[in-house]
Amino acid sequence: MSSDDPNQPGLVITVTESIRSFLLSASNDRRLSEELRELALTLSSAANAPYKQIRSIWMESVFDTRPGLISLFSGSNFVFTSPKPREKSEELKERLRKLKELAERKEYQELVKDITPRRISMNLSLLIRIKLALVYMLL
Repeated sequence: MSSDDPNQPGLVITVTESIRSFLLSASNDRRLSEELRELALTLSSAANAPYKQIRSIWMESVFDTRPGLISLFSGSNFVFTSPKPREKSEELKERLRKLKELAERKEYQELVKDITPRRISMNLSLLIRIKLALVYMLL
């Protein structure tokens, strides 16, 4: 992931009154390029703005007319965004479905464990009786 990726603005901060005032004055500063003036005007009406863009405008501004960087960003907060949730692949969905099914079967077995062993032991004793009967018949 490149730091110059336009979809990843990097550090985003809230636009305070001091930042808004600076951006509005920069938008009218003929010593700045047209591109930076337009950017300053656009950012001045935003609630949040990328730090890099504000700093680039500040760097190009005349030293005597710009505010100190610390005073400019004083009172501003960082803005954090949550990444969008990842899509699950079909393979993962199928695996999750099977795991859920397995967990449900285990849960069911746990619920009926008091009943199930008796049936198994009855079936087992029945099989033993049948085998014994067969053995006696063969003798």
